[in-house]
Amino acid sequence: MKIDTMRRIDHLAGVPLCWLASGLLSAWHRLRPPVAKEPQRVLLIELSEMGSTILADPAMQKLKREQGVELYFVIFAKNAPSLHLLDSVPRHNIFTIREDNLLHLASDTLAFLRWCRRERIDSVIDLELFSRYTALLTGLSGASNRVGFHAFHNEGLYRGEMLTHRVAYNPHQHIAKNFIALVNALLAENEELPYSKTLINDDEIQLRKITVTPAQKEAMQAKIETLFPAWQPARQRLVLINPNASELLPQRRWMPERYVALMKMILEQFPNVVILITGAPSEQQEAEELRNQVGSERCINFAGQLKLAELPALYSIATLMVTNDSGPGHFSAITGLPTFVLFGPETPALYGSLGNSTPIYAGLACSPCVSAANHRKTPCSDNVCLQVIQPQQVFDALRPVLEKTVQ
Repeated sequence: MKIDTMRRIDHLAGVPLCWLASGLLSAWHRLRPPVAKEPQRVLLIELSEMGSTILADPAMQKLKREQGVELYFVIFAKNAPSLHLLDSVPRHNIFTIREDNLLHLASDTLAFLRWCRRERIDSVIDLELFSRYTALLTGLSGASNRVGFHAFHNEGLYRGEMLTHRVAYNPHQHIAKNFIALVNALLAENEELPYSKTLINDDEIQLRKITVTPAQKEAMQAKIETLFPAWQPARQRLVLINPNASELLPQRRWMPERYVALMKMILEQFPNVVILITGAPSEQQEAEELRNQVGSERCINFAGQLKLAELPALYSIATLMVTNDSGPGHFSAITGLPTFVLFGPETPALYGSLGNSTPIYAGLACSPCVSAANHRKTPCSDNVCLQVIQPQQVFDALRPVLEKTVQ
């Protein structure tokens, strides 16, 4: 389904369903008062953003480190591979929901509710900001502890009254710290209103790094050589360009002609650099158009060539990456790859990568224009926040890395 269709369904059906579910839960709790349980089998819900599975990893590690819990996760089926990059959750503990049509969504939702009871889930943490669908999954899961962000006195964004631990979302701190706040609420010894009255230091959101074996690096080099036989790994360096962003927020895309200009600058001033244009299989045609416009044999269309699990190997042999604010900016964070991320409608203060990342952000008066308060849907159709970022500005930012590493 299209993103706007899902948003409309979440609003039109979600509001009355949350109201009804809240009433049913309230009546059930009067008949059978809930009994608090020590968290042991904890389910996290994050459906729509692959990058958020990386940003949530410090929170998951804290749960395992301080409580020794068994982790479970529910996510949209198309985004599940992002969970496998760090393998924080055993694969048999991951439940996937298909969102391609309403029939699949409804049947998988019912299957999920049965699965929660079969797996004896005692605690649910809803990582989504204000999705009514995930509020329903949380409320009807059967878990004793139900943690999530609550609107409190914010107008709109009604999600019912289904949480046992209501956390105040803080729009002034990084989302990874907000995820830690949800964990702190679950682990709190005393009831708070609102949760979580804790200090979260920067060292709590340090991200684990993945180990890439020499064999994986060699296999990646061989894959590149199939498309560019003239590549000399010992002498040439790789620069990755990711010009796309998810359909969730197309305003995050820097203009294609700016990427073309940037790639021409890099290739002209650094003759021993090879550029790979990366992307999903559906983005191959767009990548090919960019490659044609660059007009260099050292610019390769690499879109659709890799599975998500292979990205760390590519990142481990690359010199740097330039990307829109999207999943690859977070996937590269589990390696040491210097990554330059272009921000526009969102801010790096809240959604910046936890890795070796440099944000490039104009900071206009209207930015960021998407937030939890508007379900990350902006009225903007003219992303000046990205248009004002010039290729020369981006080139100047990444030049020191190329000068340092390219011989």
